Order: sequence, then C-alpha cells, then structure tokens
Amino acid sequence: MQREGNKNMKESKFKFNIDVKTYMMIIALVAIWIIFTVITGGSFLTARNISNLFRQSVFTSMLAIGMVMVIILGEIDLSVGSIVGLTGGIIAIFDVWLDMEPVLAILITLAVGILLGLWNGWWVAYKKVPSFIVTLGGMLIFRGILIGITKGTTIGPMSGLFRYLGKDYLPDYVGIILGILGAIFIIFNQYKTRKDKLKYDFEILPLKLEIVKTIFFVLLIVLFVLIMNSYHGIPVPLVLLLILMIIFIYITRNTVFGRHIYAIGGNKEAAQLSGINITKITLLVFMLNGLMASIGGILLTSRLNAASVAAGQNAELDAIAACVIGGASLMGGIGSVGGAIIGAIVMASLDNGMSLLNVPMFWQSIVKGLVLITAVWVDISSKKKGKVV
Repeated sequence: MQREGNKNMKESKFKFNIDVKTYMMIIALVAIWIIFTVITGGSFLTARNISNLFRQSVFTSMLAIGMVMVIILGEIDLSVGSIVGLTGGIIAIFDVWLDMEPVLAILITLAVGILLGLWNGWWVAYKKVPSFIVTLGGMLIFRGILIGITKGTTIGPMSGLFRYLGKDYLPDYVGIILGILGAIFIIFNQYKTRKDKLKYDFEILPLKLEIVKTIFFVLLIVLFVLIMNSYHGIPVPLVLLLILMIIFIYITRNTVFGRHIYAIGGNKEAAQLSGINITKITLLVFMLNGLMASIGGILLTSRLNAASVAAGQNAELDAIAACVIGGASLMGGIGSVGGAIIGAIVMASLDNGMSLLNVPMFWQSIVKGLVLITAVWVDISSKKKGKVV
C-alpha cells in the first residue's frame, strides 16, 4: 500500500517537472522539416529526399558517436577528419591496389583506426599534453601520411561489397522485419526502464503517458519503414548506424565505463578521489573515437566509390557541431549519443533543405555557424538561469 502511494506521488510530481530541454532538439528538427516542406512546396518530405537525408546524416552521425564521448570526458579531438581520410585511403589501397579480401581489409582498417586513437589517447592520458594540441598535431600528421601513401592520387573504383555498404538498400521485407524487431525492442525497453525506476524509487511517468509515449515511438518506427520502403528500402549504411547507436547508447547509459566517462567530465578531481582510473578511461575513449572515425572512413569511401586526399576535410568540425547542437557541453560531463545523432540530422536537414532551395554554399556555412552559436548560447543561458534559481 505504501509502495503504491509512493508510486502515485512520484507520478504526480513528474507532471510538474517535465524537462522541456530534453525534447528541444526534436522540436527544433520537426520545425526545420516543416519550414523546408512549406518553402519547397512539399519536395522536402518526399520519400526520395527523406531517404537521401538520412543517408547524408550517417557519416556525420558515425563521427558524432565517438566525438560525444570525448566531449563528455571534457576533451576534444580535431583529428577525426584526417583519420577518416587516412583509413579511407587505406581501405581503398587494400581493395584496389592489393586486391585484398574485403573482410580482412575492413578488419585491418578498423585496427588502424583504433591505433590512431590510441596514439592520441596515449599523449593525452599518459603525457598530459592537452587534447587540443595532440589532435591538432594528429590532424596534420594523419593527413600527411594519407598524401604520402596515396601519392596524392584518387584511388577507385571500389569492389562490390563496398558499393553495397555505401550505396545499397535492404529489401522491403527485411525492412519490415527490422521494424517489427525495433517495435518489440522499444516496448521491452520502456517496460524494463519503468520497472527498474519503480524498484529504486525513481520518478516515473504516469502509466497512461508511458503507454502514449511507447505507442508514439512504435508509430515512428512504422512510419519510417513505410517511407523508406516506398522509395528503395532502408539504406544499408543507416542500418549500420542504428546498430552502433544502440550499442553505444547502452555503453554510455548502462555500464560502469559509461558512468565513469560522465564522472570524469563532470569533476575530474572528484572522479580521481573516488578511485576511477582516469588514464585508462581516457585512453579507451580516444581508441573508441578512432574506431568510429575508421568506420566513417570506410563508409565514406564506399559511398563515394573512391578515396581521395581531400576526404574527411573539416569533418571534425561537423562532428563537434552535431554534438553541441545535440546538447553536449564542451565543458564536459553533459551529452548523449542520441542527442549527438539528432544534432547530425539537424545539420544534414539544413544542408539538404538549403540545397533543394539552391542556396549558395557560403550561405549554408553561415547558417550552420549561426545555428551552432545559438545552440551554445541557449545551453549557457539555461545553466545561468538554473544557477540563479
């Protein structure tokens, strides 16, 4: 009886404490889509354009997954664009010049990405060199190596597997199966999360709102699959992104390693005093960031069907912008994988919509820069208001 009373109190209390900021970027994304749909006369929300939009966002999202962990840690990585270019060049050399088995080539390239992340992490974690300087140097070093090993030439075309990874679509029936699995996962996850919160006396949504929320997410999955299947199907790169997103959301939310990342970014001194191995965590985060950059390099090379010395230039800026727009704080301790991906989709939406309107490139850069500054300003302003209150 007492437990039920506590449950009702927590539910009623939650009604007055809904955090609007959590949903702010989703609201902003929907607003952007509505605006572009109206301006383009409905062209923006066609199945073909939505499919292209998500394909465009995959690359930045891949980098943002790794980058957001670095930012939560309180560090920065300016070398991911060069890691993308270098690993993309390596996979092209293996495939085109050496005719290596594709799976083996992918595994070696992923290992190279991890080693490049290890290089950055070693300097930051063990030698205490600021990550800004280490990764700025890495950006120059890795780009130089790329130019050297490729002799400044474009390498292509790629073999069949890579074209499949970069450009192909899943059959409609596979998309339906994945949609069903996704809906089951959402329902199970919502149920388990609610059960765990009740177990530890955390605040929960009223049951009716919880059901509405679950139905909303299931309907989103159904709508997404229908839209994708009405064009060519779900893009293969998007499926890879969704798998990695689930994995890293679990890592950051439900593992000791993930909690340690937040603890270090929130207060490094307190984390050290509590016994957290800051050196080890920092090294691992940079290695994971290198891994994600190498996956991004493989997918970019596969999508372009060739590797070039210019591949990945300024990609680190897009990744950082996606994380910040998605709610990550450059001071560390705040951010999420889901938010970073939403930030990447926001940026891709701006690029896509302005391209449909034939907006000059310089205006696209100006708009994205203004959006980034505004996102940081809103974050800082909300924190100041919180302190005043």
